[in-house]
Amino acid sequence: MKAHVPAGGGCSCGRHDSEAQHLADAAGEGDEAFLQRGLQVAMLRAMVPDPRTRRAFLRAVGLGPALAAVSSVLPGGALEALAQGGGPLEKRDLRVGFLPITCATPIIFAHAAGLYAKEGLNVTIERTAGWALVRDRLIAGEFDVSQMLSPMPLAISAGLGSSAVPMVMPALVNLNGNAITLHMKHKDRRDPKTWKGMRFGIPFEFSMHNFLLRAYLSEAGLDPDKDVQMRVLAPADMVANLKAGNIDGFIVAEPFNQRAVFEGLGFIHMLTSELWDGHPCCAYGSTAQFARQNPNTFAAFVRAVLRATRFANNMDNRKAIAEMVHGPTYLNQPLTVVEQVLSGRFADGLGNVRDVPGRISFEPFPWQSMAVWMLGQMERWGHLKPGTNIKALAEQVFLATDARKHMAELGMDVPKTNFRRHIVLGRPFDAVPGAARG
Repeated sequence: MKAHVPAGGGCSCGRHDSEAQHLADAAGEGDEAFLQRGLQVAMLRAMVPDPRTRRAFLRAVGLGPALAAVSSVLPGGALEALAQGGGPLEKRDLRVGFLPITCATPIIFAHAAGLYAKEGLNVTIERTAGWALVRDRLIAGEFDVSQMLSPMPLAISAGLGSSAVPMVMPALVNLNGNAITLHMKHKDRRDPKTWKGMRFGIPFEFSMHNFLLRAYLSEAGLDPDKDVQMRVLAPADMVANLKAGNIDGFIVAEPFNQRAVFEGLGFIHMLTSELWDGHPCCAYGSTAQFARQNPNTFAAFVRAVLRATRFANNMDNRKAIAEMVHGPTYLNQPLTVVEQVLSGRFADGLGNVRDVPGRISFEPFPWQSMAVWMLGQMERWGHLKPGTNIKALAEQVFLATDARKHMAELGMDVPKTNFRRHIVLGRPFDAVPGAARG
């Protein structure tokens, strides 16, 4: 049920200046639920033993003052140090990388809504131009944690495109959220069999974008390495290169497909969800060394983003989230562009308005079967040495067991297995190592 927003502004509960601020507070699971663990709830119950009085107290004063009241009777910094029962934080100040794409919404929203601070973390999120820079800064230790394309931690761990550095990925950030966009001059050239000689922008070699486009072209009978050109471009540079005529189209994360439509430069040929509905796109993670040396800090970060992920996946929250993330601090895009992406109701550039609620979703479980498919594509296209134990590498990097634990602690639904069947280009993929070669 959607909250009623007063016509004169403010929020539905009357305690915030806007509905966006109201939703930011709500992202912490609700005040009572947020306090249902560890020392916080014990102390609050001791201070306000009657449940009805306690709920009224929370409604009246809000979460922040309630925590402050509890903190006032504890040793200095105890709440933050305990990190909700996870032990003392090894490191409070974190540098976190992100790209200005809608896939990063949970990482950004966790910052805007103060969810990192609720875990005792002081997080600085740093907008980064491209994926190669993200990789290099993670390896160099300039970022503690970063948004990554979901194949990146696998590729880095295997030493593909860089020195081999073991990485861990505790959760996905989003599913779907991408499209193939073509220049308007190709609006009558929709059959990929006619694309021989065309030039496409991709955001990174080790990306779902590259793998899905290659699979799509191969299905049409084209050789992606011979019949078309693929150019690695930073996502933010895609629209400008389309306008300049340097490329005929691109496959990239939002909001740049929608921005090309907004500018009248291109049209959305196909959402990537039409190739694989529910495919992984972005994730976040760190070096295995950082996670091993800072387990409580890493867990606190994961909890904050999981809360933001669950909140962002609720369609009722998308409009307020768009208002929070579209501006120059984060995505730097027109509000209408971001709203079209997050709502799933959008103009496609061909005169149609489409309704696709699953255009982007925020579901965090890191299925190891997805990792097996990606590693199979790396083997298929000559990056990964044949005979590599794909399943073992998938299990090493995609921390499904850890994700299940953290999600269950937050009351989120979790699958019972780490592998599942996926439908890719209309065919089932059962995560058998080597099955993705065809």
